[in-house]
Amino acid sequence: MKHISILIPHDAVMASIVDPRIIFTGVNDFLAAAGKPPAFKVQLVGLTKEVELHNGTFTVHADALIGDVKKTDLIMVPAIGGDLRAAIKKNEGFTPWIIDQFHQGAEVASLCIGAFLLAATGLLNGKECSSHWLSANEFREMFPEVTLVDGRIVTEQQGLYSSGGASSYWNLLLHLVEKHAGREMAIMAAKVYALEIDRKTQSPFIMFNGQKKHEDEPIKQAQEFIESNVTERISVEELAVKYAIGKRHFIRRFKKATNNTPIEYIQRVKIEAAKKQLENSRKNVNEVMYDVGYSDVKAFRTVFRKITGLSPIEYRNKYNKEAVEV
Repeated sequence: MKHISILIPHDAVMASIVDPRIIFTGVNDFLAAAGKPPAFKVQLVGLTKEVELHNGTFTVHADALIGDVKKTDLIMVPAIGGDLRAAIKKNEGFTPWIIDQFHQGAEVASLCIGAFLLAATGLLNGKECSSHWLSANEFREMFPEVTLVDGRIVTEQQGLYSSGGASSYWNLLLHLVEKHAGREMAIMAAKVYALEIDRKTQSPFIMFNGQKKHEDEPIKQAQEFIESNVTERISVEELAVKYAIGKRHFIRRFKKATNNTPIEYIQRVKIEAAKKQLENSRKNVNEVMYDVGYSDVKAFRTVFRKITGLSPIEYRNKYNKEAVEV
């Protein structure tokens, strides 16, 4: 039987504590109904016996304190909210215990923005990680030694797991159920809780918001120029000349400041503009393509799918119920 420790951090998102407990105890119920022994022992583990969440709106009772748990198999790190730096500080008491348990063989899984707490342990240094796309820029700023993977729902490396944003953590939970209780139980859980199993990407949900929390003023001006000229074809050479910076140096400075190359940034800005038109207008794909400065249908569709995980038509059909199929 696998011992699962669901942490109760200060400033935790309530659902990301409750949902793992629901799915793992639910699998035990499925097994019991089939006359089989339980797969999991599930405990809520805290720094204190009672943890207030959401400014005291909820109080969660811990089954055990971290000092009581000498050995566990899987640690679940829930999402946190509010000021993330302050939340990490409040929860630093978990850090040595998580590290010790990991070195004893425990796996560790973060849900959504719980990736910040996992990254704060240092265990993710040199590894890949998933988190909510909305906090990506802040994550990269705080943890430059961790490779944040945009769009991926589940990341698994050497016993460390992380998930994409919000409800996509259910896919990590299903992944863990399948690993520790089998595919049959994962499918059962997906059906009972009405979840889409094997969803791989959160790319269709990402809204691009260029990283501007930096002090490189010419690069910031270049970003604003790109965003103000979506319909134009803009080259890297043109931008470098415009801001009087050598091309290679411009590319390096742009990448350092924004976490994107200039070409990637131009593409993301154009595709974000295209997404908004596909969501809110009745224009066909070719009209949208021309509106954001593309003339090559194949190139537009290739870049669109690379960034969103969907074709332009699939994206429009997903988000625009008023669209007329053409």
